[in-house]
Amino acid sequence: MAGMSPLLLVVAVVAAAGGAIPPPEDAARMARFVLHNCDWGALATLSAQEGLRGRPFANIFSLSDGPPGPLGGSGVPYLYLTDMEISVQDLEINSNASLTVSLAQTPYCKKHRYDPQNPLCAHIIFCGSVVKVNDSEAGLAKKALFSRHPEMESWPKDHNWFFAKFNITNIWVLDYFGGLKIVTPEEYYSVKP
Repeated sequence: MAGMSPLLLVVAVVAAAGGAIPPPEDAARMARFVLHNCDWGALATLSAQEGLRGRPFANIFSLSDGPPGPLGGSGVPYLYLTDMEISVQDLEINSNASLTVSLAQTPYCKKHRYDPQNPLCAHIIFCGSVVKVNDSEAGLAKKALFSRHPEMESWPKDHNWFFAKFNITNIWVLDYFGGLKIVTPEEYYSVKP
């Protein structure tokens, strides 16, 4: 592989991995791939809590865009939330948030010895808002989340859990050296992972 350009080297590594990860030039597919292969993400809100009001506040949340497998992903990040959770209290004041997911939580980056901050250990940053799903979408959200996080079904009923989704307005992909790539929601939803 000596003498290969860095881009060709990455493509060769991807091909050697069975072609599972999209190539760096396919940013929309990369965004769908990373989200679908992640079980959790860091959700950042603007805090409404006393002493932190207006400051960024990040928290980890389990998520799912559909059942595991190549055909299961809708691209919509679904969440299972309760008003008792501190970040949800922030979202009740201001529903705007960002959500970051990374292949660092999958075996891919460890296998290739990529540090989580290495761009080759792809991560996606979504901006948008978190909203409760309507009744017609609740079944889809439930299937997406409970298929990946079965213990959720046994969480305390008196916590008033509800299904929510992250409405995506902006997407940034960092999967190669040279900076972020911008993907529109239209591009994102038009491809399959």
